[in-house]
Amino acid sequence: MAVQAVAKGVRISPRKVAVVAALVRGRSVEDALTILEHTPRRSAVAVKKTIMSAKANADHNHGYKPATLQITEISVTPGPRLKRYRPVARGMAHPFQRKTTHIRVLVDGEKREVKKPAAKAAKTEEAK
Repeated sequence: MAVQAVAKGVRISPRKVAVVAALVRGRSVEDALTILEHTPRRSAVAVKKTIMSAKANADHNHGYKPATLQITEISVTPGPRLKRYRPVARGMAHPFQRKTTHIRVLVDGEKREVKKPAAKAAKTEEAK
C-alpha cells in the first residue's frame, strides 16, 4: 500500500513544477532528494519538501524501511488562481493571474517487521 503526501496551494505555476517532477518520477527517494538538491529551480524546493514529507509519513506512521522507498507516483495539478490587476498606461488596468499548484507524492517500499510485545509472564508470577 502506497503512502502519500500532498502540498496544496504552492505559489508556483504548475508548468514550472511539472518540469522538476518529471526529473524524479519513478526513482528511489534517496536518488530523488540528491537530484533535487542540485537542481537550480525554485520549484525543486517544494517538490523536495513534499518527498521528504512522504518519506517521514512512510517511516513514522506506516512502518516502512526508509532505505527501500521508491516514488511510485508524483502528480502536479493546478490549484486555485488568484486574480489580480496591474496598472498600465493611460489609467487602465490589465488583469493577470497568480497560479498555484497541488503536488501529490506516493511512495512505496518494504515494511519493517512488527515486533511482538513482551510476554506478561512477570505479572502472572507476581499474582501467584
